[in-house]
Amino acid sequence: MSTKTDTTYDIVVFGATSFVGQILTTYLFETYGVGRDVRWAIAGRSESKLGTLKQSLGKEAVQLPMIVADASDESALRTMCDQTRVVISTVGPYALYGEPLVKVCAESGTDYCDLTGEVQWIRKMVETYEDTAKASGARIVHCCGFDSIPSDMGVWFLQQHAEEIFGAPCQDVRMRVKVAKGEFSGGTVASMMNVAKEAAADPKLRKELANPFSICPPEHRSKTRQPSLKGAEFDRDFGVWLAPFVMGAINTRIVHRSNALQNARYGKEFTYDEAMMTGRGMKGRLAAYGITGALGGFFTASAFKPSRWLVEKFVPKPGEGPSPEAQQNGFYDLRFIGKTADGKTIKTRVTGDRDPGYGSTSKMLGEAGMSLAFDVDSDKQGGFWTPASLLDGRLHERLTSKAGLTFEVLETS
Repeated sequence: MSTKTDTTYDIVVFGATSFVGQILTTYLFETYGVGRDVRWAIAGRSESKLGTLKQSLGKEAVQLPMIVADASDESALRTMCDQTRVVISTVGPYALYGEPLVKVCAESGTDYCDLTGEVQWIRKMVETYEDTAKASGARIVHCCGFDSIPSDMGVWFLQQHAEEIFGAPCQDVRMRVKVAKGEFSGGTVASMMNVAKEAAADPKLRKELANPFSICPPEHRSKTRQPSLKGAEFDRDFGVWLAPFVMGAINTRIVHRSNALQNARYGKEFTYDEAMMTGRGMKGRLAAYGITGALGGFFTASAFKPSRWLVEKFVPKPGEGPSPEAQQNGFYDLRFIGKTADGKTIKTRVTGDRDPGYGSTSKMLGEAGMSLAFDVDSDKQGGFWTPASLLDGRLHERLTSKAGLTFEVLETS
């Protein structure tokens, strides 16, 4: 449970009229209703757009409360936070618009979760507001969508079973995206382009982005070199070709922070990386090289103004996304392999029943907010957490019972 009491609402969805915010609002309405056990409200900068969203939900949504607040207006954000125990934010790119709300939540003791995948911004928020959040009791949890819940909770699940079966955690874990059917969100693309732009202008940031422990506490470091797939490579464990996975840059850092916040439960020399499976044989090899080249071209073009405008013409804009049918037809299948220090092996799988960028992300974010509001022990101190380190098994139960995820042990040896 949140440490705050006597608030009007359990949860406020901030940015409810954004593309992903509308999907999230629809999910919460269909799952939890209005005026029942969960007291929740929607918030955003436009009262008329909030009203239109309510109307789209039908007559039963007439009692859904609305709060008008702009992401840059600290006074309005403070009034909003005073009314709720938890805020779920979908207002990104967070590096451009997210800091005022994190600041107000940290100061007011309001629990918070979001969808950011911007590692440089997360580090800044931790450095700037963690002491404030610890003092107020606010639990801040970034990365509660496709980046990085399936990765973070997938490793948590694998390690749970490794400890039960082998009596020890796996010191090395690799995640491989077997399939992910769905489109990138406009917000995700905008965030990636903003990171590329900032990194091109800041050598210090480029160095930080190369550090797998960049958002871990300073004392949590490893002497073991961390794997980092930079190009096409053959994976002998799965017998397939691999290409870099664009979300790996944020997911690996969240997983390492989870390990640190659990007192190095996975081991002080724990190693982790992520990649995409591209298939077997020559076809798989060519696909791996093709994806590697395309990713390199995207980030290079995004970094410089003369070519950035061209990229922007062909990628989705923030607020744009796939049709409801495309969201329904999307899915993903992630494979994990873990190895203990003495060579024992476990393979697991995580799947989602909607497209990763929107349908599944919205359900994961909604259940992360619910878990913050109702599952977290009040003695869990304030600060910047991760999904696995704070929400652990209770979030796992919500993901499997409500959000359409599955977690499965495939084999051990």
